[in-house]
Amino acid sequence: MDAEARKIPSHELTYGRLRDMVLYGRLEPGQPVTIQGLVQALDAGMTPVREAIRRLIAEGALLPQGNRRVAVPRLTPVLLDQIAFARLTMEPHLAERAGQRLTPGLIADLAALDAAVDRAIAAGDIPGYLEANHRFHFALYDASEAAVLVDIARSLWLRFGPSLRVVCAQVGAEALPDRHGEALAAMRAGDAAALARAIERDIAQGIAQVRQALAAGEV
Repeated sequence: MDAEARKIPSHELTYGRLRDMVLYGRLEPGQPVTIQGLVQALDAGMTPVREAIRRLIAEGALLPQGNRRVAVPRLTPVLLDQIAFARLTMEPHLAERAGQRLTPGLIADLAALDAAVDRAIAAGDIPGYLEANHRFHFALYDASEAAVLVDIARSLWLRFGPSLRVVCAQVGAEALPDRHGEALAAMRAGDAAALARAIERDIAQGIAQVRQALAAGEV
């Protein structure tokens, strides 16, 4: 554990690691996992793991299954429609707000994050793609200075991410959602409205892929 990690309470570290397991699809939707199994996977004590599970259940990212088991909930078409509405309403708004506050340094940072997305796609690295894609979006959204909305967006990604992971593995690297080039062009042009439209198209692409997989019974 490095010096920076030692400053973070152990229960927060455990929560962050379990959240990332959900967010990046390391726990598949509908697959039960024991609490003891999570204790071993996270290399953490029972108490911080239970606290992390409790928080993620409250956020809708995990469901209790009985017999000391939890699972990532499966998406349904009805739930996906609600998540899609919320994401397509909120995240373009966050992007537009951020577009009015971007600095050259932040745009350069976002370009570097997008390069990591591109490398992951080229390598067929689905976990790497999911992590870099998440970092790109939330580095942008954090610039919006709308902390309440960003927190809501994070909870929506927790509900959506596991199913996106399944779909990404099915469609192949060449079809992964990525309209970041359009978004970066809008940032460099100082066009916040165009940035919002690019982010909306990026989100819509992933939602359409998950919706198609749901209809086919693949998620």
